[in-house]
Amino acid sequence: MARVSVPVEVSPEIDEQVNEHVEQRANSQRPWITIVWNDPINLMSYVTYVFMNYFKYSREKAEKLMSDVHHEGRAVVSSGTREEMERDVAAMHSYGLWATLQKDD
Repeated sequence: MARVSVPVEVSPEIDEQVNEHVEQRANSQRPWITIVWNDPINLMSYVTYVFMNYFKYSREKAEKLMSDVHHEGRAVVSSGTREEMERDVAAMHSYGLWATLQKDD
């Protein structure tokens, strides 16, 4: 049996609703990021240790991120779902680091 395509006209309201739904879905799938901020308290060696210990980063990557925190004032240390980033932020707080999460641009 052959399929027959019948053109369907979509009202502007339905088209707008579909576009809105697609945009919301795309936004919800955008990754979140964890940002560690510079602070006057923690030593650079300690921040490197935290990145190596918690994220299992190599010394080279941990030192690069620590350098970004120190010189740029912040570094993006992880990305993923909102729930994962909430966990990472809580972990950074437990180590005494200043961290926040936000949607990636």
